[in-house]
Amino acid sequence: MNKIKITYSRHARRRMRLYGIFQEDIEQAIANPDKDPEVEGSRYVVYRTSPKFKGLPLKVIYVFEGENMVILSAYPLKKAYRRHNQ
Repeated sequence: MNKIKITYSRHARRRMRLYGIFQEDIEQAIANPDKDPEVEGSRYVVYRTSPKFKGLPLKVIYVFEGENMVILSAYPLKKAYRRHNQ
């Protein structure tokens, strides 16, 4: 099985620097999200609650381009997320 290569957009790198998010934080959110990824078109959205961000979830948005995963954005939410799926 091939290991997926993860790349970061310029926007994602800037958000990581702004909020003190490390690559390990993003990899953990993708590997062990709080719930299954939400799919919005071709984009995937995952949330992972972390004490690092005062117990609020880290939101990570990514897409697949061929065999590469591209992280588009990552940031801690200011409030707990509550999305009602029906």
